[in-house]
Parts: sequence; structure tokens; C-alpha cells
Amino acid sequence: MSHVAELIKEAAKLDMLDRAELVSSLLEDLDPCPRHVSDEEALQRFHDLKSGNVKGLSEADFWKACGRK
Repeated sequence: MSHVAELIKEAAKLDMLDRAELVSSLLEDLDPCPRHVSDEEALQRFHDLKSGNVKGLSEADFWKACGRK
């Protein structure tokens, strides 16, 4: 079994919160410029969207902005 497969098997034994923390940590290591958004900012963005103060993107526009067509 490969080393990565062993790590995945061990990670699967973690509870959901610990797995989420592991994933978050691994993703941060991949991105040299992480884009952290605080819980407060996320809630403010959610409220802005729900109140109509800002307009969300369509799924097609979202993927286009991500570089996918």
C-alpha cells in the first residue's frame, strides 16, 4: 500500500471536525497566498446577499470566473 493510501486510511478514522481541519491545513500548504475569510466576514457576505445589497453570480458566471467555460 502506498504511503498516501495509508494516510488516507488513517485520516478516515478521524471524526468530521478533525478531518475538516486536516483538509484545511493541507489546502493551505498548496496555496502560497491563502485567502482567509473570517466567520464574521462570511456571515456579513451572506446577509448582504440575502438582503439584496449584492447580487450573486449564476453558476455559469461562477465557473467562467474560475477559468472554466
